[in-house]
Amino acid sequence: MFRGFRRVGVLGVTAVAAGAFFAVAAVPASAAEGFEFTLYAQEVPTDQGGDTTGPPADLGDSFAFADDLFRSKGGDKVGRDGVTCTVVRTGSPNDLVCVGTFVLNGGPGGQIMGQTLLSVDPDAEEQAAFDIAVTGGTGDFKDARGTIRSTPDGDFSRLEFHITR
Repeated sequence: MFRGFRRVGVLGVTAVAAGAFFAVAAVPASAAEGFEFTLYAQEVPTDQGGDTTGPPADLGDSFAFADDLFRSKGGDKVGRDGVTCTVVRTGSPNDLVCVGTFVLNGGPGGQIMGQTLLSVDPDAEEQAAFDIAVTGGTGDFKDARGTIRSTPDGDFSRLEFHITR
């Protein structure tokens, strides 16, 4: 959920709204305990452009974005995500409810679902790091719980997965 969540510029808010969630280089603590891994998310360009000169976001405005997920910056692509965010509070900060599904290819494989209430400071040059709650999964991530820490990292978001089952 996750860039967590990317550029909110389409709504007139200039901040990174987050990355995404995944990795193939997962290191299982044990099959029963879960997975710990790091991935890098890079937003997939859209034909909507990145116009940040529009009016400010209103309550209920929503947007979607997608990321490609990589094992390392410029490394092998290991998955993708799709995220939707809705503005639930305006002002300083703006609050967005963001929900995402992340698909991991290979082993481990499956989907991870995540959600966060993201506070975006419209005056900040860069979005602060934030946590995404893991709300479930499929495949190797069936019954997943845990967190994903999303941190801006240049043109990417660094995603640190802490998954339990």
